[in-house]
Amino acid sequence: MISLDAVSKKFDERTAVDNISLDIEQAERVVIFGPSGCGKTTLLRLVAGLIAPDSGRIMMGGEVVSGSGRVILPPEQRNLGFVFQDLALWPHLSVRGNLEFGLKARKIKSEERHLRINEMLDLVGLGERSGSRPDELSGGEQQRVALARALVLHPTALLLDEPLSSLDRELNLQLRSDILRLYERLGFTLVYITHDSEEARAIATRMIRMANGRILEIQSAPV
Repeated sequence: MISLDAVSKKFDERTAVDNISLDIEQAERVVIFGPSGCGKTTLLRLVAGLIAPDSGRIMMGGEVVSGSGRVILPPEQRNLGFVFQDLALWPHLSVRGNLEFGLKARKIKSEERHLRINEMLDLVGLGERSGSRPDELSGGEQQRVALARALVLHPTALLLDEPLSSLDRELNLQLRSDILRLYERLGFTLVYITHDSEEARAIATRMIRMANGRILEIQSAPV
C-alpha cells in the first residue's frame, strides 16, 4: 500500500533519512521506533507529504506521490489521517467543530457529516463532550479528539507521531487499548512513531528500529 524506494532527506548538512526502502502492507500495524533525532518523525512527514524527499520516491497504491525534490500528490489528497505529537487541535472550536472542520473542507454534505461525527464520538466515548472546547478536556480526552478528527475522514492509513509520550503510565496504557480497538473496528493501516520499545511491542505487528536516519532492524511482533 505504502512503498518507499531509496528515500533520503537532508536538512542543511544533516541527513535525517538516509536511503530508506520500506513496504507497508494494507492493514499492517507498523511501529517505527528509536531515539530522538533518529529520523523517524521525518520519515512519517515524508509519507504524509508534508515534506518532499531529496532523492528516491514514495508510492501509494501503485502511484508515485512524492519524487526527488517534489511532492506530487499533496497531503489532503492522500487519504491519510495524521495525529501530531502536540495534537494541534483547534482551540476555538468545540469537539464537534474539530471533527467537522476536515469534513467541510472535503465538501461532505451536512447529513453525512452529522452521521460520521456522531458515530466517531460514540466510538471514542466523547458523545457527551461534543460541545466542549479542547481546554475544557483532560489530556486523555484531547487525545481521543485528535484520533476521532483523523478517523472521521475514513483514511486508508493513520499516521501517529508519538501520540502518547506526554501521558502518564495509566493513561498511556488506556489509550494504547483504544487505538487497537479502533484499528480492529475500522480496519485502517497504522504507522506509529515512538521512542519506547515496550510501547512498540504492544502495538505493532511489525517493528522498524531506526538510528542515524537508517533502518537498523525489522522484526515481527506478537499479534
